[in-house]
Amino acid sequence: MTQAERGALPDIGTVATVEIDGLSVRYARSGVSKGTPILLTAPWPESIYSFHRVLPRLAPEHSLIAVDLPGYGRSQSRPDVMAPEAMGDFVITLLKHFGISRTHVVAPDVGTLAVLFAASKKPDLFESLVLGSGVMRADLADGVLKDIIYSPTGTFSNIDGAEGVKEYLTHAAQLTPAAIIEDFRAASAGRRFEEASQYVREYIPGLPKLEPMLPGITTPALIIAGKNDPIVPPANGQFLADRLPHNRFVLLDAEHRVWEEAASEYIEALVSWFGGGYRSL
Repeated sequence: MTQAERGALPDIGTVATVEIDGLSVRYARSGVSKGTPILLTAPWPESIYSFHRVLPRLAPEHSLIAVDLPGYGRSQSRPDVMAPEAMGDFVITLLKHFGISRTHVVAPDVGTLAVLFAASKKPDLFESLVLGSGVMRADLADGVLKDIIYSPTGTFSNIDGAEGVKEYLTHAAQLTPAAIIEDFRAASAGRRFEEASQYVREYIPGLPKLEPMLPGITTPALIIAGKNDPIVPPANGQFLADRLPHNRFVLLDAEHRVWEEAASEYIEALVSWFGGGYRSL
């Protein structure tokens, strides 16, 4: 398939790279220049283009920054940031870099854990949190993700990571434009899948440390999960809902990729939340 046949990547704003803490980070800026900004962190094994439906809907009312966290999407990896707590520290550094002193966050999948660590350390940075599709305890994972979490370091070092995500991307391609699937594929190519896998392996030592912090995170949180998620079952969302003091838990008719598989409902939940719904908590 030629690039012309794949089509162009959709417009998600001004896409650029910036060096933060010595790492090249890809991001997209869009929306208005007023109000509390919204930071969106891309899920794995995807990229900022996961939000190709979300960003245009939020842009007329909000200032938006979508980010590929280190090791994900097209951002550079480094071993010392590939763990939930360390990534949470990076999120704090990233906000400082962009001059953001208060933000909403949309952080599905791997971003959920990083943002929870960040919010536990720097609560004043966060106006509200949108979480979900993230594993909250290693034994609550399922399917291929559970296999990766418990895999030895280096398991995927000798394969092209694009092959490692082939089944996931084939399924994703039923809903997601081909040009975006190509971006997702490049995000895992070469050793990148192994590098990204190290982050979820760190769930085993890292998540037990996070659990006792959750009741102290008083930031309003919207938890969105797919009721049929085969790799991060809804029990993970319930785990969060049972521990975060101020939250709303929404289950959508979707598998893992709620932002795409239930896009209309996901987007409307965000519009309502950022439009003032979070204040009710």
